[in-house]
Amino acid sequence: GLPIDGVQPGKETRRLARQKRFRVTLDTAFDQVIGHCAGNARRQQSSWITDEVAGAYRALHRMGAAHSIEVWQGDALVGGLYGVAIGGYFAGESQFHLVNNAGAVGFAHLCASLRASGFLLHDVQFVKPHLAKMGAFELPRVEFRHRLTEAIARPARLALSPDVD
Repeated sequence: GLPIDGVQPGKETRRLARQKRFRVTLDTAFDQVIGHCAGNARRQQSSWITDEVAGAYRALHRMGAAHSIEVWQGDALVGGLYGVAIGGYFAGESQFHLVNNAGAVGFAHLCASLRASGFLLHDVQFVKPHLAKMGAFELPRVEFRHRLTEAIARPARLALSPDVD
């Protein structure tokens, strides 16, 4: 998991977010984001985002449960990520970037948005080194279930935070 209150984006990411080199949006290009993520997975010889899986996420998006953060440079989509929100729980599923730092800026905006929107638990699934630097850690199963129960019972609605702390 990633602590909602304790996420600290790197200095470079915060600087880029403040410079407004990228424009960040929420839920404006979900289909494009999942398409890029699926293409990225295929290039890495991972086939988990099949057409059927992508279709299921698109259906969740239409129901308001799946969300995307999009990172733009001019009119070009250069990074993004998507995941599923249930109450105050957000499960990050996949992300991509076509331009250096675009993914990091999108992720930092997601973290700030989850915090500002009252979320309790951000599940990053796998704690990779760059996430560990931001404060991610593995939760024991019992503690994860306890936090999950509390988070999904909490009413929360994801809204984009314009600032990255």
